[in-house]
Amino acid sequence: MCNRYGNRGVGMRAFGHHGFGMGHEHFGRGFGGGRREYRVPVNIVKNASTYELFVFAPDRSKEDFKINIKGHELTISYAFSEEAKDNKNWIRHEFSKTSFERSFMIDETVDAENIRAEYVNGILQLTLPIIPGSEKPAQEIRVN
Repeated sequence: MCNRYGNRGVGMRAFGHHGFGMGHEHFGRGFGGGRREYRVPVNIVKNASTYELFVFAPDRSKEDFKINIKGHELTISYAFSEEAKDNKNWIRHEFSKTSFERSFMIDETVDAENIRAEYVNGILQLTLPIIPGSEKPAQEIRVN
């Protein structure tokens, strides 16, 4: 997977203080031809025993989120159907719902079988448990 500069893997596994349990795809992928891609904002925090992902996606239906794991890739997507558009006579319309997809790389320190998801107040929160004892301690490398 390449980032926008053509570099493979840059920034792919760079979360956590000493561990590398989470990585992210630099840019989200959109749905639909010819439409501008939407990159939904995501915050990630590492706690003592979990990673927490907070996906900012207000005014959506929790049933329309899709969360999948394939190998070491966690994908979060939301498909917005064109039929669901409203026909309101907007005076100002600065934001709207749109489809999105975000992918994150997880490693063997994450307990993929016990990932939980919850959608509250416009935030999709994923809790990714860290397998106890799976993180390697920080290692200092001396420069000669």
